[in-house]
Amino acid sequence: MRILLFTGKGGVGKSTVAAATAAQAAARGLRTLVLSTDAAHSLADAYGVEVGSDPTPIADHLHVQQVDAQKRFEESWADIQRYLLSVLDVAGVDPVAAEELTVIPGAEEVLALLELRLHALSGTWDVIVVDCAPTAETLRLLALPEALGWYMERVFPFERKVVKALKPVLTRAAGVPMPQDSVFDAIERLHAELDEVRRLLSGPDASVRIVMTPETVVLAEARRSFTTLSLFGYRVDGVVANRIFPEADGDPWRAGWVEAQRRVLAEVDQSFAGLTRWRSTYRAHEPVGVDALRRLADEVYLGTDPLAPVVGEGPLRLTRTAGEAVLTLELPGVDRSDVDLARHGDDLVVTVGAYRRLLTLPPGLSRHAVRGARVVDGTLQVRFEEVGR
Repeated sequence: MRILLFTGKGGVGKSTVAAATAAQAAARGLRTLVLSTDAAHSLADAYGVEVGSDPTPIADHLHVQQVDAQKRFEESWADIQRYLLSVLDVAGVDPVAAEELTVIPGAEEVLALLELRLHALSGTWDVIVVDCAPTAETLRLLALPEALGWYMERVFPFERKVVKALKPVLTRAAGVPMPQDSVFDAIERLHAELDEVRRLLSGPDASVRIVMTPETVVLAEARRSFTTLSLFGYRVDGVVANRIFPEADGDPWRAGWVEAQRRVLAEVDQSFAGLTRWRSTYRAHEPVGVDALRRLADEVYLGTDPLAPVVGEGPLRLTRTAGEAVLTLELPGVDRSDVDLARHGDDLVVTVGAYRRLLTLPPGLSRHAVRGARVVDGTLQVRFEEVGR
């Protein structure tokens, strides 16, 4: 099974390219599902059909789903929300306001990823295409499972034991109900499911594709996305440069735009030299419907295979020799001054710009100390040496 995630700055045509890729896959006879985890769904508009919250067949081998995030939220968050509501009730908070307070901003989009997990495990599909939220929201979603994993491994077990041992005392002292086992079980279940999503999306059968338009601001965001996705261990397999103007044919105004885009496209080739780069010409009419979208995909991919397996290892690698180990993390587009590195116990903290990743080191490195780090051609290399050697 192949999983493709499409992301990009809002308004670059991300949903259209995702829908086109799915239409082409279905035309090849592959059982294809395209689903949207973006709260502002637009797949129905792209295909020109009504789409439900369950997989909706719209052509041979092609199903579309606009995930009902509220439904997934209620299924996965209900036990936790009930407990929080009971606490707020004791505190005298108005019930309507309390319900709003127990909804974590962005949680619905995160929980929509759980729908992807169910489909991936079902064995029903050959290809799953995911129309993600715009770039910033996507990066936050993909970073969450690992961050939650750190909390679950470091804090959660201790917290659960304390509450269980002191529940009667805490209830009387604080005057509010303490969480029952069902609340802790719900958190553990949510963590396990999100962790499985992370493993699926960072595995060898999944990759992210960045859609952009040839504009300087959009290119800058696409570069940052490439770096940050690599930081969190996700493979980026290519970039689609969308809405490229055709030649001007004597129109000076359009000729200026064509030249500006040509300069940005040259930078795209430099910035993403190691990735496949596809291009799509600006159309007089927006492609709507399965047939129009399939023709768009045929033009974009120009006979190449958009579903080709991702070649090579993931962005994070660990190599060992006698008494030494080198951790390698691809961070395209950065140099040493962009990276902050720290070691806290068994965690290696890597910070790039506004994003931070806590890498839990393998048990075998617990007796190793960091002896040096450098960034070479956009790759962070951290050298560990066994203590006492």
